Parts: sequence; C-alpha cells; structure tokens
Amino acid sequence: MTAIKRNRPIRVLVAKVGLDGHDRGAKVIASALRDAGMEVIYTGLRQTPEMVVQAALQEDVDAIGISILSGAHNTIFPKVITLMKDAGMNDVLLTGGGIIPDKDAEELNNLGVAKLFPPGTEMAAIVHYIQDWVSTNRPF
Repeated sequence: MTAIKRNRPIRVLVAKVGLDGHDRGAKVIASALRDAGMEVIYTGLRQTPEMVVQAALQEDVDAIGISILSGAHNTIFPKVITLMKDAGMNDVLLTGGGIIPDKDAEELNNLGVAKLFPPGTEMAAIVHYIQDWVSTNRPF
C-alpha cells in the first residue's frame, strides 16, 4: 500500500465509542493507515460521540473511522454525524466498521455516514477508499 503524494499526510481519527472494549481491529486499521502514509490519531477506548468530534476538530482530520462491535451503531453513528454537521464538518469523511447488518448500514449511509466495512475487509480496500474520498472531497 503506497500513499499518494500530497502537501501533507491524510489525517484520520480512529475511535472506539461507547462501552465496546474490543479494540484489536481498530489498532490493526490504525497500523495499516499509518503504513500507507496517513497520520493517525487513535482515541482509545470508551469515547463519547462528543469527545470524538471534539478531537477531530482539534486535530483537523480529513476522516473519522469508528470501530463498533457492540451493536450500538444505530445510536452512535447518527449522534456523531449530527455533531459533525453542527460543527460545520461537512467535508470530513465519517466511515467505520464492525458488526453492522447490511440493512442498518444502508440506513446509516442514508443519514450521511460513508461506506461501512465489515470484518474481514482487506486493509488495502479501506486505505484506497479513504485516499480516494479525501482526494475528491478535501483537496490540499
């Protein structure tokens, strides 16, 4: 996985929101994004949606990736997208992954959440998705 040359690295905030204490997948994703030349900020466990959006604002990120295995995706993603809109973060990608049924993922996409990645997705697919989205929506 090679990074596209830009004026600065793509900045991605990787977050674990809520009581979900399983962060191995988030750490693997963070490592893959770093290996692809992205700057990654990992929030750690048990973050609130407010904490995630505040950190994203402070770090001036291009993308937020939320890892959810707890089943709280229908609560967490809508809250995060609302907070992002309220903060004027209309040009920041909100993506994520975990155990999210297709029907729920489709409903979240309709709310403005971008592509959601299920377990087993190849790291290259996630890297390329973020690179392509940022290249199209956040030129720098």
